[in-house]
Amino acid sequence: MSNKVNILNKKARFEYEILDKLTAGIQLVGTEIKAIREGKASIAESFCEFNDQMELFVINMTIQMYSHATYYNHNPKSERKLLLNKRELKKWQREVNKAGLTIIPLRLFTNDRGLAKLEIALCKGKKTYDKRETIKDRDNKRNLSRIKKSFNS
Repeated sequence: MSNKVNILNKKARFEYEILDKLTAGIQLVGTEIKAIREGKASIAESFCEFNDQMELFVINMTIQMYSHATYYNHNPKSERKLLLNKRELKKWQREVNKAGLTIIPLRLFTNDRGLAKLEIALCKGKKTYDKRETIKDRDNKRNLSRIKKSFNS
């Protein structure tokens, strides 16, 4: 498939400290995957949660309604099951319960076969002073690159 989709959660790296990453499949209906391929999805305010059967679901992910669908269209804000191995699920559930960590989606993309995948991360929330430190580092890198650019030319 030449139509690659890459939807990012830009706030996640600023709001959270990323400890571990995984790529998971998503259980979708037909109109949802078509809307994702059009790029009409958002993971900005989404998070992942375990249910009673130890299954992982992505909550608050928005996939807009498919424009060419009839009355068989999907619900834009429904919970969607993530497809992972049981071993990975058990490991991450222990981490979430033990340390109070959060699972946040970082990126929604389609692979070379056209399947929708979600890159999720085990995260720890940053404090305010950590966020300020991130802003300082970013500004310092920007200033340094400006100096290098003016020095080279």
